[in-house]
Amino acid sequence: MPTDTLSAIKGLARADRASLSRVLSEDLFDAFPGIESTPGVCGGEPRIVRTRIPIRQLVEARQTGMTESALLAAYPMLNAEDLVNAWHYYCGHSAEIDRLIAENQEAE
Repeated sequence: MPTDTLSAIKGLARADRASLSRVLSEDLFDAFPGIESTPGVCGGEPRIVRTRIPIRQLVEARQTGMTESALLAAYPMLNAEDLVNAWHYYCGHSAEIDRLIAENQEAE
């Protein structure tokens, strides 16, 4: 962050800094590091960054009993942090991912 921006923030009244903090935290509430959704990539489904591996696919594998070790062996481009990010995303978006799982199973 540019120093002039930091200086401007520090120059705000305490109540204004608190308001800014609230707005920023609300804006970032739905941000999940390591997860992205891009129209046209994997049907726009949330996926692990730098891959084409949808969160849905990892959750499905986990629900069938696949261990994290097995997932990391099956997807060597993933690391433990990617799986942690996927599980956190699922915790916050289980209805969305469960719907995607159901739609995928119907399409098979």
